Amino acid sequence: MMKKLGTLLLCGALAASMLAGCGKKSEESSNNSSGDGTLIGVAMPTKDLQRWNQDGENMKSELEKAGYKVELQYASNDISTQVSQIETMISNGCKVLVIASIDGDSLGTVLQQAKDSKIPVVAYDRLIMNSDAVSYYATFDNYMVGTKQGQYIEDKLGLKEGKGPFNLEIFTGDPGDNNAKFFYNGAMDVLKPYIESGKLVVKSKSVEFADVATADWSTEKAQNRMDAIISSNYNDGTKLDAVLCSNDSTANGVTNAIDSAGWKEFPIITGQDCDITSVKNMIAGKQSMSIFKDTRKLASKTVEMVQAIVKGTEAPVNDTKTYDNGKGVVPSYLCEPVFADKDNYKSLLIDSGYYKESDLQ
Repeated sequence: MMKKLGTLLLCGALAASMLAGCGKKSEESSNNSSGDGTLIGVAMPTKDLQRWNQDGENMKSELEKAGYKVELQYASNDISTQVSQIETMISNGCKVLVIASIDGDSLGTVLQQAKDSKIPVVAYDRLIMNSDAVSYYATFDNYMVGTKQGQYIEDKLGLKEGKGPFNLEIFTGDPGDNNAKFFYNGAMDVLKPYIESGKLVVKSKSVEFADVATADWSTEKAQNRMDAIISSNYNDGTKLDAVLCSNDSTANGVTNAIDSAGWKEFPIITGQDCDITSVKNMIAGKQSMSIFKDTRKLASKTVEMVQAIVKGTEAPVNDTKTYDNGKGVVPSYLCEPVFADKDNYKSLLIDSGYYKESDLQ
């Protein structure tokens, strides 16, 4: 079923037209509608990762430009803090909640309060599970994120041409983050056939999701695990050819461990989010690629959703089949991710205004 998702999500005239809309800022929608000071609650998981700071500020800026008041909160990756923040947003009279959850299974009670108060909820980039209070989901195509990471390894190693065997290790994200499973499944649908045929060898024998998950997406925890993998499997000079990392914080842990081991040659290392540290590592030849998810575009699309909800109309979606949160399929809008590497990062990240060149020096 997962193999069909990438095709499903890109098919159809509706998906094509909406995906094109996600490729540019939704200025027309923002300029043609005033929020009239309506209060919108935006709950972000943490400030510890660069991307959530950007997501939160982009969201706040876009909503305020559209005339809304915004209550933006970060929860320091603490579930009870996020629950308390959402409770406060409800009591403060927020008319719509936009929530990037810490743990997609832990908000059922507080979201029932939102539902009882008739406050619609937009799940932002992380699907909120097991709640019928979720009205919409705004995200990137997370299965495609993993697919692109897997295909990058496949292409760079020449696996389609029959080359190999090569040594591979795998690092994915927090087991409580529903997205981590989509990233993992997308990548493994590309790479697992090569593992089964022996063209890719995982010397640590850690392949299943539960064995390669990284709690809290922690750089330190990824580094500690990579230190142990190197000590047990590669200290005898065995070459490590590729490391599948689902995001940049886990990739940074892997590169830190490799630096500490004193290796002169780095394997192919994937990532996601194009955090500044990882882009610098790409330029230095330590990390190979990172999936670029332009959060400015996702923020613009989410603002369109909020405006439609406030008006009492249907929000823009381009997927009504894929994202079942345990209580039903949540209508979703999926933006398409792309990858950045040493060859194209300037056009994607600098020319687009996402970063200044001085940010990467």
